[in-house]
Amino acid sequence: MLYPTLYIAATVSLALWFLYRSDERQERWLQRLFFGVFLAYFAVVLTAEVNFGTKLWVLFRDLAAMALLGVVFQLATHKRVWFLGASVASAVFLAWFVPVQMSGSLNTMDAAPVSYDPEGELLLELAQGAGQEVLATAAYKYDLKFSPAFSVEQEEITELDDYLLVDIPESHLTDLEEIVNHLLSVPEVDWVEPNERISINPIPSQKSPGIKKKFGINDPGVTELWGFEAMQVNDLYDLLRKQPSKPVKTALIAILDTGVDATHEDLAANYKSLNTADDNDPRGHGTHCAGIAAAVTNNGVGIASFSPASSYVQVTSIKVLNASGMGTQRSIINGMTKAADAGADVISMSLGGFSSQSKERAYRKAVEYANQKGAIVVAAAGNANRNARNYVPASVDGVICVSAVDNELRKAVFSNYVTDMKRAVAAPGVGIYSTIPGNQYDTYNGTSMATPYVAGLIGLMKSFKPDLTTNEAYRLLNNSGKATQQTDQTGKLIQPGKAMEQLLPVLEE
Repeated sequence: MLYPTLYIAATVSLALWFLYRSDERQERWLQRLFFGVFLAYFAVVLTAEVNFGTKLWVLFRDLAAMALLGVVFQLATHKRVWFLGASVASAVFLAWFVPVQMSGSLNTMDAAPVSYDPEGELLLELAQGAGQEVLATAAYKYDLKFSPAFSVEQEEITELDDYLLVDIPESHLTDLEEIVNHLLSVPEVDWVEPNERISINPIPSQKSPGIKKKFGINDPGVTELWGFEAMQVNDLYDLLRKQPSKPVKTALIAILDTGVDATHEDLAANYKSLNTADDNDPRGHGTHCAGIAAAVTNNGVGIASFSPASSYVQVTSIKVLNASGMGTQRSIINGMTKAADAGADVISMSLGGFSSQSKERAYRKAVEYANQKGAIVVAAAGNANRNARNYVPASVDGVICVSAVDNELRKAVFSNYVTDMKRAVAAPGVGIYSTIPGNQYDTYNGTSMATPYVAGLIGLMKSFKPDLTTNEAYRLLNNSGKATQQTDQTGKLIQPGKAMEQLLPVLEE
């Protein structure tokens, strides 16, 4: 990584500058070398994709360490043997300082190549009313094949029906940039963007320290749910027990993932099938997320969710990822529109990946479509310890983005930071115990695990207020949330009881 390499180079050149200061020619050359490398280091820090406060802290810490080493070298230059000893001590110090203190400090965004779906590399938006015949020249020149990209129930409220999938033969993949420019030159073409591939990689985890509190429910696995204590779920249950108002509807939470084991002992009573093909999970990721969002509570088996009875929420599955955990922008958007058309109140997406696109036009239109159909969209911030604004669908306008915290309420080491996000909250994402296929349970890490906590809470909120909007939901989550140890990087930790407490008085007025 450039950042620690430049820091080490600056420190070494500083040491050599002190060593050869009696030689005017050598000193002048080493002085210039030090300042050149130092300025490069300084520029890397200033341009890093972290918040300004983090940059100031990194500069203060690094320069304090460099100044200390400078004093040691200055005192040791009187004798070569002293300098040799100081060099060894400094090398030991840097061997600790660089990997322990500097690792992960900046995480500047390396350029990442776009991964295209080989079955359809591009998404193209035609102007309204235009037909595929306007693309005849491009199709002939590059042997392109076009097919409808997205399926929607209400075409009159979206432009997604104007999108085409563009399949480029392998023989013309080297002409990709030329093809995009050619397509954009067609007057009837409004937009072209990559049909990017994404994948999920759940992070296996050790169980976190258990808790003794039972929360007034009989699910044995609740003692493994440290997040329930951090989120004060006992306050939520107490509020719902005393609440005279009953849910207006059973809210539907759609898990867009690898599928869900619909027969699981801790999910079946809360599960609604939309398509039997989606009611199994060859990978386990979707089932784990479904349990977090809507496990059956107080049934004497497994774990619990925020909803103490089946009258509050149901969960359903829409497969957008294959058995290997791979998906595409097209498959995810089609899953979003399918969920919206099925009447989902919440769309939960524990998935995503880095995007090089300057605008997420198709994703944005899909979120708008879902919102118009009454769904709130929730997505994982990502697990790269980088800026979530470069990850989709988390960064798409209209999405509530979710970061992960550990049991000390610090940002999980893997979680992307959400400093630049418009709507972001935090939820437990380390050592999360939940359902997996075959009536089993396991512990995973990830923003994937944090996301369904937020989706489950929004589903509960929408069971009382079905017309709850994204902005209203975020405002309630944020206003009632709890500060973490790094709130600027994580957003506030959701507090279900306080969020519902703020929602319910509004309904009673």
